[in-house]
Amino acid sequence: MSHPGDVATGEHAAVTSIKRKGMRGSPGLTLLAAALGVMMVALDGTIVAVANPAIQANLGASLADIQWVTNGYLLALAVTLITIGKIGDRFGHKKVFLTGIVGFGLTSAAIGLSGDIAKSISLMIAFRVLQGVFGAMLQPTALALLRSTFPVEKLNNAIGVWGAVIGASTAAGPIIGGLLVQHINWEACFYVNVPVGIIALVVGLLVLRETPSSPSARSFDIPGIALLSAFLFLLVWALIKAPDYGWGSGETIGYFAGAVAALALFILREAKTKTPLLPLTLFRSVPLSAGVVLVLTLMFALFGAMFFMTFFMENVHGLGPVATGVRLLPMTAMLIVGAPLAGVVITKVGPRIPMFVGMVFAAVALFGLSRLSIDSSLNDTIGWFALLGLGLSPVMVGGTEVIVGNAPVELAGVASGLQSTAMQVGGTIGTAVLGAVMSAKVDSLLPARWAAAHLPALGPAQLAAVKSATTVGVASVQKGTPPRLAASIAEVTHTTFISGMTASFLVASVVAVGGALIALLTKKGSAPADQLPVH
Repeated sequence: MSHPGDVATGEHAAVTSIKRKGMRGSPGLTLLAAALGVMMVALDGTIVAVANPAIQANLGASLADIQWVTNGYLLALAVTLITIGKIGDRFGHKKVFLTGIVGFGLTSAAIGLSGDIAKSISLMIAFRVLQGVFGAMLQPTALALLRSTFPVEKLNNAIGVWGAVIGASTAAGPIIGGLLVQHINWEACFYVNVPVGIIALVVGLLVLRETPSSPSARSFDIPGIALLSAFLFLLVWALIKAPDYGWGSGETIGYFAGAVAALALFILREAKTKTPLLPLTLFRSVPLSAGVVLVLTLMFALFGAMFFMTFFMENVHGLGPVATGVRLLPMTAMLIVGAPLAGVVITKVGPRIPMFVGMVFAAVALFGLSRLSIDSSLNDTIGWFALLGLGLSPVMVGGTEVIVGNAPVELAGVASGLQSTAMQVGGTIGTAVLGAVMSAKVDSLLPARWAAAHLPALGPAQLAAVKSATTVGVASVQKGTPPRLAASIAEVTHTTFISGMTASFLVASVVAVGGALIALLTKKGSAPADQLPVH
């Protein structure tokens, strides 16, 4: 009886033995097309962080609105990755990949126009959600195309280059975003995806070869997809809206109860159906389950750290977008530098110790960021961000091996989709939870501090507006306000924002400590390299 690995090797040999016509099917050019596609998604993940303060100011958005600019995109990615991976298996990954490129470019242009012409934060959020769906079409299918094109002995090198492109794009996001916001406008951060998308589409049409459809992907767990989507939406919506509704209000409790009910029904559905979206047998592996939780904590820390620091630097300290991008660069740069080093270490000693040490570093860095005060030098953030990036890099490298390597070979594709989903959900929950912490802190501190500073009394509507502005570090100073009064308002606003940011980073630090403990439950996977999944 043949081993699955032999089958996989044979498939690769068959694929690479097919005589190519011109450029179509060229491994190098296929890698270029795949890299161009995922570059848009990776760049978009960090470029928006720098643009958030400008979006908030230009569109008069609340903290919840700005959270949805990020969370709507991440949530759409999270709930569609596994499904789209199966669609690619069924109908061909080239078709799905090229559809994703076109859709991502068009929705990027629509987001920019939502600001340029419509001046509507609601319309922008709607297109960000749609952009996330098209972004999900690019990530799993790009790896599938690489796997079907490269021979086994060269596949790991190709994936390494592909990963380096993602890392470089992530690191470049804050700088490019800063330059575009400062010298053009925030809408340009989205328009930039249009020319990149056109180039990726042309290259893809010329060089990509379609992958054969998989008979095993012909059935779709529609109820499972609906229940998982409902769970994620209700959970994030409850976290974001709880400060407005009140944590003990009927609305908040109702949304959380709905999320729990959807999750319970999803688990029940997956346990009984013959074609589950997410087979529950995967979670019988303690290392795999630990790996999923670890990836959640990784993205919780990463997105949580970047979300509030842009407001701290721009709205509290008055930095321009470019200067903000420069100060965020150490984190993303260390992710690039640390990733290959982590890969070497993990190969030698396994993932457990490097990931434990990495999460400890991340916890220390987040605790250090929580010590920032209104009088802190902006240079104080650079070392903490570098340590955070260095700490998170072994988790990013080891997460795939832990989750995928401990999954049964026949479920390896689903495990890869699970890992990608965990990354997106972790970022979503990170911004939602830390945003809720910020809002709760502002609610509890601002009224007393406002009164203690002998500032003009505020009516309920005025107080709500000032609280909303304070959560993003904006001082509500009207034109014509006397300088001393304006200075007092700014001091109260900014010190309250710093208090909220301190609490948020402390929560993130505790989560990272939890991640370090979870890392001790992981171990090296047993799946051969040629059986690693593509979606």
